[in-house]
Amino acid sequence: MNFDNKPVLVFWELTKACGLSCIHCRAEAMTKPRGGELSTTEGFRLIKQVAGFGKPAPVLIMTGGDPLMRTDLEELVAYARSEGVSVAISPAVSENLTREKLRTLKALGVSSISISLDSPSAEVHDRIRQIKGTYDKTLAAIKAAVDIGLNVQVNSTVMKQNERELPELFDLIRSLGVKTWEVFFLIVTGRSKEQYDMSPEEYEVACNFLYDAAGYGTVIRSVEAPFIRRVALLRSRGEKPPGSELYKDMRDRLLELCGTPTKQNSIGSRGTLDGDGIIFVSDVGDIYPGGFLPIKLGNVRKDDIVAVYRENEILKNIRNRKFDGSCGKCEFSVNCGGSRARSYAYSGNALGTDYACVYAKTG
Repeated sequence: MNFDNKPVLVFWELTKACGLSCIHCRAEAMTKPRGGELSTTEGFRLIKQVAGFGKPAPVLIMTGGDPLMRTDLEELVAYARSEGVSVAISPAVSENLTREKLRTLKALGVSSISISLDSPSAEVHDRIRQIKGTYDKTLAAIKAAVDIGLNVQVNSTVMKQNERELPELFDLIRSLGVKTWEVFFLIVTGRSKEQYDMSPEEYEVACNFLYDAAGYGTVIRSVEAPFIRRVALLRSRGEKPPGSELYKDMRDRLLELCGTPTKQNSIGSRGTLDGDGIIFVSDVGDIYPGGFLPIKLGNVRKDDIVAVYRENEILKNIRNRKFDGSCGKCEFSVNCGGSRARSYAYSGNALGTDYACVYAKTG
């Protein structure tokens, strides 16, 4: 896959306003907009730029904060569709996320909606989201979206607090009729803290578990764990998974809950990285390689996002795998590339080593 010319996804953080206060929030969301958000007209200009990448245009992911806090959301979606830009929305579970709103978004042509669910336990999910009752509202929203006929994706963030629950969480997601599960791996940025982070061995277990789960017909994607592609490549060649008790326990519970996998595995050996197939625009128009990598590349108020994506040297280095440290020497750098956001979070070097990878120890 070559993403030199254009990304497949453009993320636009419409606002930082959100009614939740999640412990791992990248955006450090707040109850009200912080000021300086792109106006409706400026939003139209950004959408026009996204269309300027050429047909087919990248999918525009409207995220936040909570994009439903923007009063002009429907105008923005309608304009994007008129420009031939597909739109996906990632709303917070709040009083704004009603069945009526879901119907409206579907009628406007929203291609998919992603809803966050971090645990099969109400107690754990609500503790992470820091609003009691969010778990029940989340299940209701997922069921409503599936019932309406929206393409629903569940997003989950994996951290120490919930890694062991992944088998039960996956079983719950399948039971809800959800076809796509996007698993975010923690980056210590925003509100997230180092004590939430996992060890490289725990990351390896989680990736091998997700590889197993991807054999049940659910499309599984990972965010900020590109080494899952190295896992997929090696497992497809017959390499054995970790021998740890944690992995064995999670695998056994998966088999008990879901039976023997019979579908083709949905995790491939290639994919995107921040700045390589992905680009991010903040609420005030700042351009970043990705939402978890806070290196400002420009601002859409004065810069063309197409030119920034194609010409920025940092992004070129990422796409050409010009890395330092372990990732620069790794035989899987083309397939994987390491999390550029995690490297930056821990070392201040976006082109350095992803220390969550077990291969970093020997690199």
